[in-house]
Amino acid sequence: MSDILIVDDERDIRELVSDILQDEGFTTRLAGNSEECIAQINAEPPALLILDIWLKDSRMDGIDILKAVKRDNPDVPVVIISGHGNIEIAVAAIKQGAYDFIEKPFNIDQLMVVIRRAMEASRLRRENSALKRREVTSAEIIGQCPSFKTLMSQLDKVKNSNGRVMLTGPSGAGKDVAARHIHAISNRAHGPFVTVTCATIEPERMEEVLFGRETAERGVEKGLLEAAHGGIIFFDEVADMPLGTQSKILRVLVDQQFQRVGGSDRVRLDLRVLSATSRNLEEEIAAGRFREELYHRLNVVPIAVPSLEDRREDIPLLAEHFVTQCHDTQGLTQRQFSDEALALMQTMRWPGNVRQLKNLVERVLILGDGDDVIKASELPGDTEPQDQDGRGAMPSQLATLPLREAREAFERDYLMTQINRFGGNISRTAAFVGMERSALHRKLKSLGVVTSAKPADTETVSAPAAG
Repeated sequence: MSDILIVDDERDIRELVSDILQDEGFTTRLAGNSEECIAQINAEPPALLILDIWLKDSRMDGIDILKAVKRDNPDVPVVIISGHGNIEIAVAAIKQGAYDFIEKPFNIDQLMVVIRRAMEASRLRRENSALKRREVTSAEIIGQCPSFKTLMSQLDKVKNSNGRVMLTGPSGAGKDVAARHIHAISNRAHGPFVTVTCATIEPERMEEVLFGRETAERGVEKGLLEAAHGGIIFFDEVADMPLGTQSKILRVLVDQQFQRVGGSDRVRLDLRVLSATSRNLEEEIAAGRFREELYHRLNVVPIAVPSLEDRREDIPLLAEHFVTQCHDTQGLTQRQFSDEALALMQTMRWPGNVRQLKNLVERVLILGDGDDVIKASELPGDTEPQDQDGRGAMPSQLATLPLREAREAFERDYLMTQINRFGGNISRTAAFVGMERSALHRKLKSLGVVTSAKPADTETVSAPAAG
């Protein structure tokens, strides 16, 4: 940023300063009174403001403008100039947030030194503020199965646009991590990433949290929208946003500006909007709980995040990643899962998706027996039914069948589980179960399981309807 706004009621001075700055490679804008100055700032905040204290025929003087700028655009450094300088004015200007004060007639070299220092200080403050605001949650996204590769391809395509993205998928699938990944690889990676967790904010406080507020007692208190200025705001579980707030967010998306609660000034925004939901928003619209127009504004680029059930092949990679993460962040022992434990995990149900897997890994590491290898016996004991003595119990539907039919039902369920575990890859399934591929095909056919060939050695598999 090298855009400098010069505000002085003397045309010759502002044009002279402008010519000098343009020779130094800066771009400039000019204003002769407070009205023109505020209009310029509202249109686009400059990188730096050079401001005369005394402005003829203006509603506001330089100190008033300084206060307004520091209230609404605190990152913009302000250099005060005046031909009537004295120590009291200089002190007043610095107290109100001016970077420096220079008397007219000023030395050009001195002015350039002050300008360069002010812009560098402003840049450092912005970077520091962004680092403080940015969430520390990892944006690393792990996987290699086909559905994961499809997701990564879609995330890569939207990284450098300002298009609004709607992430859909079941709870715990990693929509928040996908949103952070978009931020990390986008051209806004230097800016903040701010999450609005719509489900946890009380409806009556939502507007103050988002828009901030202005009161005589506490002045300006910024909200999450302003905290995200220059970066990305992520509405997590957007279906939980109150209807009244939805209409105001819709207006923000249209106008790119808003008013704080209790305030009268309009605050301009530069941000990208991502959102996520685990609900069917079309059903929410039909039930009158979500505004259709807001849905279409947010759903410019829909991206589905697959469930863990749809990416069982990635469970070993994810488990290893979470072990390392727990070791790095909590100091837990870095252990390895045995092949049997990984095989069992790939056959388990995961209604909580990736979040459930992460919690399981953490639990196993905390309660572990100290061995370097995590055995299948250390996994939760609720993965299969048990009898009263704690031994594995036969599922009731098998117990009612003759031996031959029970064996076929078991083989069918077992092979379907392994095929799903390996993402439909018949060759890998056959290798694991210890059968030739052709023999596996014959076995599946005899069990009434229909397969159809797909590229990359994957097949669509469907079990026979229950008879």
